Amino acid sequence: MCVRKQRCIWTENHLERERRKGIGSMEPKYKRVLLKLSGEALAGPKKTGLDMDTIRPICESIKHCVDAGVQIGIVVGGGNFWRGRSSQNMDRTRADHIGMLATTMNALAVADVLESLGLEVRVQTAISMQQIAEPYIRNRAISHLKKGRVVIFGCGTGSPFFSTDTAATLRAVEIEADILLKATMVDGVYDKDPHKFDDAVRYTRLTFSDVLNSALQVMDSTAASMCRDNEMPMLVFDLSRPENIYDAVMGKEIGTVVAE
Repeated sequence: MCVRKQRCIWTENHLERERRKGIGSMEPKYKRVLLKLSGEALAGPKKTGLDMDTIRPICESIKHCVDAGVQIGIVVGGGNFWRGRSSQNMDRTRADHIGMLATTMNALAVADVLESLGLEVRVQTAISMQQIAEPYIRNRAISHLKKGRVVIFGCGTGSPFFSTDTAATLRAVEIEADILLKATMVDGVYDKDPHKFDDAVRYTRLTFSDVLNSALQVMDSTAASMCRDNEMPMLVFDLSRPENIYDAVMGKEIGTVVAE
């Protein structure tokens, strides 16, 4: 059996279990969310480029959220193609512009899979690319969301020196999302790297002041400050189990909640 078919069956079984428990019929906890997906998460075991067997279960979980009535905006990173900070002697501004193009490739790939599942999707970019995407216009993005369309934001903030975590925070605040969902490759925020330290402790709840004061490596300080200053809560959870996206919007206790 192929990996994709196995994951599809797992997703269907998970949802059936939730329905039997009564969770599937519950109202979502959040009506509008901003989902941050890292570029690395889209690469799967290949660690670079795009792995459709990895992307499809993620998109299936997003579809279940939309079917439940949740409005979803998505910001994607570009680390599976390019990392500006590791571009050695290249001019930082130019390196970041290349990274913005990488996020657009990821946005188009995710859009294609979502559309194959029957969803209406719009890709908006912070840098004008009218032949392949809409320009980012806040009111238009909100209008799309209200119509049940998934909106994927590419090119980060459109300016160099800002991470896609900062872009995700900015878009979450702009579209008035109920929460920022940060999908990562670990199951929450730890006091130190759980991949390196066996005694790492996972937090269930933190404040953004804790993140900043303790220099926790959950997001950069600009993004954390923006969340704190605009009272935007965040849930950090593990994307290696794609169904966690659905569980998150339904209010199931997973990952780490970060809020003042």
